[in-house]
Amino acid sequence: MQAAGFTSILCLRQCALSARRQLSATAQSALSGSQTNDQQLPPPSIKSSDKMRGWQLHNYGDIDELQLSEKLKIPQIRSSNECLVRIRATAVNPIDLAMLRGYGATVLNKMRCQPGDGIEFPLILGREFCGELVQTGMGVSADSLPLGTRVWGVVPLQSSAGAHAEYVAVPSYCLAPAPKELDDSEAASVLYAGLTAWSGLYITGGLGGPCGAATASGGGAHKRVLVLGGSGGVGTLAIQILKSQKVQVLATCSENAVEMVRNLGADFVVDYNNSEAMEELCKYAPFDIVLDCAGQGGQKAAESKVDFRQYITFSSPLLANIDKQGLGLGALKNVFDLVQTNVKSVTQRGGLVKWGFFSPAPQGIQFLQKLVEQRKLMPLIDSSYGFADLPKAFEKMKDGHLRGKIVVKL
Repeated sequence: MQAAGFTSILCLRQCALSARRQLSATAQSALSGSQTNDQQLPPPSIKSSDKMRGWQLHNYGDIDELQLSEKLKIPQIRSSNECLVRIRATAVNPIDLAMLRGYGATVLNKMRCQPGDGIEFPLILGREFCGELVQTGMGVSADSLPLGTRVWGVVPLQSSAGAHAEYVAVPSYCLAPAPKELDDSEAASVLYAGLTAWSGLYITGGLGGPCGAATASGGGAHKRVLVLGGSGGVGTLAIQILKSQKVQVLATCSENAVEMVRNLGADFVVDYNNSEAMEELCKYAPFDIVLDCAGQGGQKAAESKVDFRQYITFSSPLLANIDKQGLGLGALKNVFDLVQTNVKSVTQRGGLVKWGFFSPAPQGIQFLQKLVEQRKLMPLIDSSYGFADLPKAFEKMKDGHLRGKIVVKL
């Protein structure tokens, strides 16, 4: 019954989306006169003197450090595999708020800057987008990515020019044609969180074996996974990914999100503040994977009341240790932390703690695209903001307790 209800919601949303697109197509046809519906106008050429709007960061700190500029240079294609995209919608993720405060600055700045160039600012945040392809490098095939294509994509973490602007340039492997099943806001809400969940499950967790990590085949049928924080951006997509692969899914969330998470398809959902309900989870242990989407971190693994084979957290101390202690001492601290955490987790819970990370893998994008096209994955949007109100989107992220993603429309 729950699955049928969720399917009905998907069908209603798709009907509304189709009607909206048909109306848009009719209006465009009327305005263009002799232009037929299947003709597509080429994107306007971009000149080096053209400017764009964007939110810049000139110092690390709080949200008031974000500054809107109206006359930024549009990013230039600098390598043969790069693509320039005019952004229609983007999103604010927890990593954006963390990077605003300086998270990962030591490592990421070394990756951004050329040898001898210590210039770190300005930065433009934003890790994912949906938009229109307007320029490509010589190495990008016009057959697979013709100009004017509506695309979705992600921005590598080391890039200093993110998606909180009107244009972004990214490598071609970081984008693909956007699924027609999603509108711009929805398409801008999938890839960063979705690739984070996919990478944690299939690259770090090996859920589908070697093929699950190296291809878009997925896998993991009949495994048992516990998702901590099932109502957030990563958690909601992780649950849908797992259910599409016939994995038994259990999830935790706050009391007022239980019904929503259950409607995503989770087999058993508990309020993490309900001690009796949490005790029920022990009956399903051991779990093949405990996926920490709630930011608890690996140190909490040994304190868990359930046994597991793998505990995968996206809240690793890797970059934070290097930020605090430098590359050398920070690297040693990371090794010490990982060993210490695993000694405790193996002896007390019987499984290993691993760190999961976002990975802009083309096979991951292909996997997510396939699920969207099969109507097995749909992003949940918590709230939406205009481009001029982007700081308010950061405030919303800072407040926490989200039910899906925060979208910014351009």
